[in-house]
Amino acid sequence: MSVMSVKLINIGFGNIVAANRIIAIVSPESAPIKRIVQEARERGKLVDATYGRRTRAVVLTDSDHIILCAVQPETVAHRVSGRQSQSGRDSTE
Repeated sequence: MSVMSVKLINIGFGNIVAANRIIAIVSPESAPIKRIVQEARERGKLVDATYGRRTRAVVLTDSDHIILCAVQPETVAHRVSGRQSQSGRDSTE
């Protein structure tokens, strides 16, 4: 029996996301992204993984869930691609 390997990505504070489910990692600053976050909140599809900290990245998944994280989009992207961020561990963890 073959077991499918799933790559897990740390998005800060010990929270983990399956890399193969990520569609995009974006900054939360633009109006369209803010609208997407608000609509996900209303639909019950928002996962807030910031632990009360400032949202620095928004992760969009193929299951239509939106995940808020307190680490930079570049940091999450580096983790997805298998590279470590330039500063090593983030100060928010």
